[in-house]
Amino acid sequence: MDGVESQIAEWRAYVAKAPAVNGRDVDELEAHLRDQIAELDAAGLIADEAFLVAVKRMGDLDTLSREFAREHSGRLWKQLVLRGEDEPARPSGGWSEALVFALAAAFAIQVARLAAQFPQEQPGWLLRNIGLFVLPFLAGYFARRRQLDTRGWVLTAAPFVLVALVVNLYPYRAGSATELLVALHLPVVLWFAVAYPYMGGTIRSHERRMDFVRFTGEWIIYYVLIALGGGVLLLLTGLILQPIGIDLDRVAEWVLPSGATGAVIVAAWLVESKQHVVENMAPVLTMLFTPLFAVMLTVAAATYAVSGVAGAFDRELLSVFDALLVVVLGLVLYAMSAREPSRPAGLMDRVQLLAVASALVLDVMVLGAMLARIGDLGLTPNRVAALGLNLVLLVNLAGAAWLSSRFLTGRIAFHRLERWQTSYLPIFALWAATVVAVLPPLFAFT
Repeated sequence: MDGVESQIAEWRAYVAKAPAVNGRDVDELEAHLRDQIAELDAAGLIADEAFLVAVKRMGDLDTLSREFAREHSGRLWKQLVLRGEDEPARPSGGWSEALVFALAAAFAIQVARLAAQFPQEQPGWLLRNIGLFVLPFLAGYFARRRQLDTRGWVLTAAPFVLVALVVNLYPYRAGSATELLVALHLPVVLWFAVAYPYMGGTIRSHERRMDFVRFTGEWIIYYVLIALGGGVLLLLTGLILQPIGIDLDRVAEWVLPSGATGAVIVAAWLVESKQHVVENMAPVLTMLFTPLFAVMLTVAAATYAVSGVAGAFDRELLSVFDALLVVVLGLVLYAMSAREPSRPAGLMDRVQLLAVASALVLDVMVLGAMLARIGDLGLTPNRVAALGLNLVLLVNLAGAAWLSSRFLTGRIAFHRLERWQTSYLPIFALWAATVVAVLPPLFAFT
């Protein structure tokens, strides 16, 4: 039955992508599918055949089933689901809405910049609120695109209003460590808040959570490409206008904030409308970078373990390791989101386990060094934030390593590993929110 469970998990994940289908709908549809499978099993069909015929009978999802079969064209049951000519591709649309939200975000950041007299002045409130000038517009774009009702819009806006009150009513000291921590962690909190409208309000759906992970990875790819193209364009513009005395720095003051802010919405629209372009790139990217990171992490872990220098890590190196561990986790999550759940364990799964295990060893070393520093120098906001992040990563990596090993030995299906990661995502959001809301008053806003 593990094979059928994997097929059901994959079918459920695909159905959950439809914007009009919420979490409860998916649960009901899965229950109906299982009832069909049970009836067919009782009639004498083997498990795989029962699944194929049950999918075929899901008349209300005929279009989705056809798309699902077409995307997984290597399967025998494509012939059972597809009939007639393929339906035309759905129009991407939504560009006008994306443009409106992008322009609104660009306008908001310019108003904030002028009010703060940036870059001549660099007030702390501008640094703290950067995320609030951008991500509410992204959340609004998804709330409109998913056609949320009034309750959905209220729930979308609530975390942004709450966070805005917290970060602006707290009496931070100028240039304090807690203020910098809030500036670094607030965008993470708000990004998780964007997940609610993106998932159409179905926050309990594991499939929609993994879809949000996939969206995040693809959004990063598009945003980096836009940033690189924009940087080249700005540089060439400056070179062209230099002979007539145009100050490039002055142009950059206006263009960079608006461009960087508007690109957040534009990249999201590109992910929504050009999904299959990046989906074709995702397996290539993960196949390229996962082995490279695995080799780097393995060499680093072995070198530090043998040399015994882990206890001498300074603050800067510990920060580099934290960033590296977060990148590795993101790569692992993105690789999982791009993987076909029903595919049996292969070489890349073993390479990924090696990367996770090496990251786990490094995390233990980093934690040891952090605890030693805390024992010698005491607690500070930065050390508490870093310690908490590493503990959260330690638990996640340990669980991922354990479940990956069980998957590679055939003891569990791949969707169990997916469920672990999607269930753990709120822990990251909770810790980031703790840094924003709890650490500043705990350390007297120093």
